[in-house]
Amino acid sequence: MESTSSQEASTSLQIQKIIRGTSSVISQKDLEDKLKKKPELKVKAGFDPTAPDMHLGHMVLLRKLRHFQDLGHRVSFLLGDFTGMIGDPTGKSETRKQLTKEEVKENAKTYQDQVFKILIPGKTDVVYNSSWCSSLKLEEVLQLTAKYTVSQLLERDDFRKRYQGGSPISLIEFLYPLIQGYDSVVLESDIEIGGTDQTFNLLVGRELQRSYGKESQVVITMPLLVGLDGIKKMSKSLGNYVGILEKPIDMFGKILSISDELMWNYWELLTDKPLEAIQATKDSMAKGDLHPKEIKSELALAIMNQLHPEDSNRQAKEEWEKIHRPGERAIPQDVREEILGKNWLLENDPTLLPVLVKLNFLPSTSEGRRIIASGGLYLDEQKIKDPYLKLEEGKTYLIRQGKKGKYLRILT
Repeated sequence: MESTSSQEASTSLQIQKIIRGTSSVISQKDLEDKLKKKPELKVKAGFDPTAPDMHLGHMVLLRKLRHFQDLGHRVSFLLGDFTGMIGDPTGKSETRKQLTKEEVKENAKTYQDQVFKILIPGKTDVVYNSSWCSSLKLEEVLQLTAKYTVSQLLERDDFRKRYQGGSPISLIEFLYPLIQGYDSVVLESDIEIGGTDQTFNLLVGRELQRSYGKESQVVITMPLLVGLDGIKKMSKSLGNYVGILEKPIDMFGKILSISDELMWNYWELLTDKPLEAIQATKDSMAKGDLHPKEIKSELALAIMNQLHPEDSNRQAKEEWEKIHRPGERAIPQDVREEILGKNWLLENDPTLLPVLVKLNFLPSTSEGRRIIASGGLYLDEQKIKDPYLKLEEGKTYLIRQGKKGKYLRILT
C-alpha cells in the first residue's frame, strides 16, 4: 500500500498539473480530498454544438480534460444536444434563437471528429444529454424546478441585468442552468470544467448534486481565450479565431499575427511548456536575446503539433517563411486558379476589378480601388497602378492582395 507521505506527494503533483492556467477551483480542499479518496475520478465538460467548427478557445478546455486523462482519470465529453436546442443564455442580452434538432445533430457529429485530436479515445466517454433529458417526465421536471428558486436564478448577472432593464426572460432560459446542472447529477461527476462565463451553471450542478443526495462536484473554471484581435474572446462569429481543423500554413500565419503580450497567455493555456521556462523566455525577449517572431514561431509549432503531423507543420512553416521573405517571395503551391476563356470575356466586363469582384476575390470595386491606391494589389508581383486595367485573351494573370499573400491565378 502506498505510504501516506508518498500519497500526499502524488496528490500534490497532480494538483500542480491540474491548477495550471485555471481561473478558479471550487474548492481546492475538495479536490485534494477526492484525489486522495478515489484513484479514478469522473471528470466532465459540456459543449453545446451550436456551430460545426471548434477553435483554440475550445482547445483550452480539451487540454485540461487531457491533463486529467494523463493523470489516470476518466473523462466525459458531454455533447449538450438537448441543452443546445434551448440555447445557453450566458452573456446574452436577449432571448437566444433556438436551434433545430437536425442542426444540433449535424454540429455534434463534426465535434467528435475534432476532439480526438486532443483527447485519448479509450479514456473518453462521449455522452449526449438528450439520452436522459428527452425521457424526463413532467413530474421529474417539476421536481427539478423545485430545487432552485427564481431569486437564486436572478443572482446570475445576465438574468439580473435583463430583469432590471425590462428585457424579457423566457422560462426555458431559466431551465437551461437547471438542465445543465442535472447532467452532473446523472453522470455523478466528481469534477466539472468550464469557462469562467459558465461559473453560475457549474455551481448550479454542484448544488443540485447535494439536493439529490450525491457528493458535490469540484468546479474548475478556465479563462476565456482572447482572440487574434487581442480584445474579445475567441469566436468564429467575430472572425478572431484559429480553427482546430485549419490548414497548418493558415494556422501558423494566424498565430504569428497575435500581439507580443498575448502570446504569453497562449503559451500557458495551449502548451505544456513549464511555467518557469515560459518566464525565462519572456526575460530573454525583454533583454533582446530573443526576437518575438522567433518565440511566436516556436509557439505556433507547439500548438500545431498537437493537431497536425509534425512534418506537415514544419513544411507549412518553411512555406510561410518563403512566401513572406522580403525580396524572395515564393508562390504558394495551392494557388486558386480560374479559367475564363474567350466567351466569358465577351459576355462580362473584362476590367480587372469587376472580374475580381465576380470571382469573390474582392468584396467590391470601390474596395479594390482603395487597395490599389494604398499599394496593396499586385499583378505578377508588381504593384497595380491602373484601376481600369483590362484582361486580354490568351494570357495568365497572377494576382496578389496584401503582404499576407492572398493569391489568385486567372487564365484567359
